[in-house]
Amino acid sequence: MITPTRLSYVVLATTIVLAGLLHLGVPLLVVLFSYFALRQLYFLTKRKWLALILFAVVVAGIATAAVFLTRAAILALPDVADTSIPSASAWAQKRQIELPFTDFESLRQVVIETLGQEANYLRNVANFAKSTTAVLVFCVLGIVAAGSLFIKTGLDPYRGTHRVKNNLYSICCDEVSTRFRDFYRSFATVMGAQITISLINTALTAIFLIAAGMPHASVLIGITFLCGLVPIAGNLVSNTIIVFVALTVSLKLAIFALVFLVLIHKLEYFLNSKIIGDRIRNPVWLTLIALILGERLMGIPGLILAPVVLNYLRVEMLTVEVRSRQETVEALNR
Repeated sequence: MITPTRLSYVVLATTIVLAGLLHLGVPLLVVLFSYFALRQLYFLTKRKWLALILFAVVVAGIATAAVFLTRAAILALPDVADTSIPSASAWAQKRQIELPFTDFESLRQVVIETLGQEANYLRNVANFAKSTTAVLVFCVLGIVAAGSLFIKTGLDPYRGTHRVKNNLYSICCDEVSTRFRDFYRSFATVMGAQITISLINTALTAIFLIAAGMPHASVLIGITFLCGLVPIAGNLVSNTIIVFVALTVSLKLAIFALVFLVLIHKLEYFLNSKIIGDRIRNPVWLTLIALILGERLMGIPGLILAPVVLNYLRVEMLTVEVRSRQETVEALNR
């Protein structure tokens, strides 16, 4: 008969494997990030209801900012194109390169014609819309699940009403709770290192933004820090916003910004392996391999979960005492 402890390990391993196979890495990360944020807010406020209210305000603020930035980008796109396309055309003419567009209207026409020639265009758009909607719904469910877990962490809330006190179900719930609690602690350890990485990334980006005289520098610095809490993917989001803002100034500034931010993006791979590796006490090469494997298996969510799983395995194996061969033989002879 399988023991409750072994069953709890099977449940945790199955959860991680299914998250990868069913492409549920993002919802899993949303649960972990949300619970981490709630725990930090609770540490500051000492009251769960206040932490929940502050967390709801933060989530609403992030959602509002995302909608506002997306709308502003769409509205500003024609002006940005009219500003940058002449510079791009002049640069191309000097190098005898013929561009298929000369202004925003011609660019839009080229895009429409290109997409019209794509046979699977409508199907791809429909699939993208479907997957995006599914991810958003799962993220909302993940936030709700994290809030519910934060209010009451037990898997067996009616344990006191059971006729048998130490029943198999309650003991299995305790063991599963222990496994997931240890896994969350590994996530919290990695997040502590990620905050350090985000601060370094924000400082380097702030130097460039201020030196280049970028508009809305203070807002961009704040966005860089918040996005930097999500490895790799967060940098891609903040970099896109910065390059787009740079385009409103000039094409040359946008190119400089893109090159600078790409260099920082590459640097983050080594920062992740070094800082996170030191935090979870693993060699740099082992952490780097875990990051690469995580990205190959689960994409961007795998970059975040890989060091978490690596640290969890190390912590769990450190609690297991292995008998020497002589002790094993003596135990068998008794």
